[in-house]
Amino acid sequence: MRKKSIAAGLLLGGATLLVSFKSVSDNERYFEIAKNLDIFATLFKEVNTYYVDEVTPAKLVKTGIDAMLKSLDPYTNYIPEDDIEDFRTLTTGQYGGIGAVVVKRSGKTIVQAAYEGYPAQKAGLLPGDEILNINGIALEKKTNSDISKLLKGQANSLVKLMVTRYGQDAPVEINITRDKIQVDNVPYYGMLTNDIGYFQLGGFTVDAGKEVRLAVAKLKEMGAKKIVFDIRDNPGGLLNEAVNISNLFVEKGLDIVSTKGKVTEWNKTYKALDTPLDTQMPMAIITSGRSASAAEIVSGVLQDYDRAVLVGERTFGKGLVQATRPLSYNSQLKVTTAKYYIPSGRCIQEIDYSHRADDGTLGKVPDSLRTAFKTQAGRTVFDGGGVAPDVEVQEREVAEITRLLLQKNYLFDYATRYRAEHATIPPARDFKLSDVEYQKFVQFLQNKDVSYSTEVEKSLSDLIKKSKDEKHYEDVKTELEAIRRKVSTNKSNDLTRFKPEIKELLEQEIVSRYYFQKGQIEASFDDDPNVLAAVQVLNDPNRYAALLRPNGRAASASKSAGTK
Repeated sequence: MRKKSIAAGLLLGGATLLVSFKSVSDNERYFEIAKNLDIFATLFKEVNTYYVDEVTPAKLVKTGIDAMLKSLDPYTNYIPEDDIEDFRTLTTGQYGGIGAVVVKRSGKTIVQAAYEGYPAQKAGLLPGDEILNINGIALEKKTNSDISKLLKGQANSLVKLMVTRYGQDAPVEINITRDKIQVDNVPYYGMLTNDIGYFQLGGFTVDAGKEVRLAVAKLKEMGAKKIVFDIRDNPGGLLNEAVNISNLFVEKGLDIVSTKGKVTEWNKTYKALDTPLDTQMPMAIITSGRSASAAEIVSGVLQDYDRAVLVGERTFGKGLVQATRPLSYNSQLKVTTAKYYIPSGRCIQEIDYSHRADDGTLGKVPDSLRTAFKTQAGRTVFDGGGVAPDVEVQEREVAEITRLLLQKNYLFDYATRYRAEHATIPPARDFKLSDVEYQKFVQFLQNKDVSYSTEVEKSLSDLIKKSKDEKHYEDVKTELEAIRRKVSTNKSNDLTRFKPEIKELLEQEIVSRYYFQKGQIEASFDDDPNVLAAVQVLNDPNRYAALLRPNGRAASASKSAGTK
């Protein structure tokens, strides 16, 4: 009895000591907070009073807040009252407006796209139209943000646009009645083959799970026995929608994702609470290096449960969770509160924001420190670097000439012209430009600036500079100039050499003018290496099954290499 009393006393004393240490530590921390806030307040007062030029208090403070939060991670952000509506649009996908993408280009305000079925398209606004004024307000000096605010507004309110259009002599006024715009999370679903369905998921705003459920159900009605799920370039969004979408394809009761952070009472494990839609249909998920956050949860969950084969590129590697916290004066803080862990136990966060080098740079998790985990079937997967695909497909590198045509909007401008000169075109999947029509595009470029430097030219310039610095240029001048002339001659033929890839993109741009976003997606199917690879996997049941078994990736890769 005596020994128990002594032990209890020691435990109690230890607990008291720990509480005492914690109290001292907290007091020191609170003092540091109060001290530095006081320094900030007095510094701001002195700058505001004595700085040589007039300062804008709100702007100065926001700059300070933004710089402070930037030192943490890119996802912890201050949202002032003026930006709340834009933030709400990002999370809900809803806003009051006309349903169009409008951009500033070379001082002009150009309609980039009009969403099918929304007010702008119904009123006749076309991609390529230049907007001169909105409700009588001239736009020459307005920014993209200014223009966006002018176009947005309450549903059922009227906005008047004065626009000029290719092929028309005089500006025309277009009156558009604003409506509630809901950006679709699933912009497209349809059939790739007689038995392979396809859908694209662009975001994780409210009701993303319902949209995916509807798309898959419709595809099954259309005859789909297999599914291609395209999640490329999806930046993520709401965590609960990632859970809902994962739940559609895995058994009820399974763990989907766990969150762990400093506030332990916020830690939570999300489970599949609903009856799934389909747990058997073969599925290929296409990922890219820009698939992030919630998109990585879905792809990672379905990989961990061996429910789908991943095709494409390694995902971005964002394993962080954000929550919004209310601040004074109707502002908000979006703050990183936790890391998430998918069913195998791995966190796919690639960059360690908590440890910076002395110069402020951040490092990625090195391969040597990445930990191996197992999927449900025993396949080896790793943490710390995104979700790796089971079948890797590298995005094609476009030629310099193609990149220039995109950057200078020459493909876009020619599509505007083509739409004005052709009332109709064949269906999106059937439309092809003839060689004669492609030559018309080449002629269109004759008076355009198509100057650019290839990588070879850049390397050659560096070589010439170094040879001059080292006094060897005269020795190799003749050879270098010959190479320069040869490269220049070859470059003049680039519109012919890279005709297939230029023509493919030009066809997609033209198709979008007649069949909008859905048509543009359909027009890409026959040239998309990721879609073709996904179809190939789904059409080979043995390979599909092998990829979902331990060591199946290596066996499949060996088999594929042997059949080339």
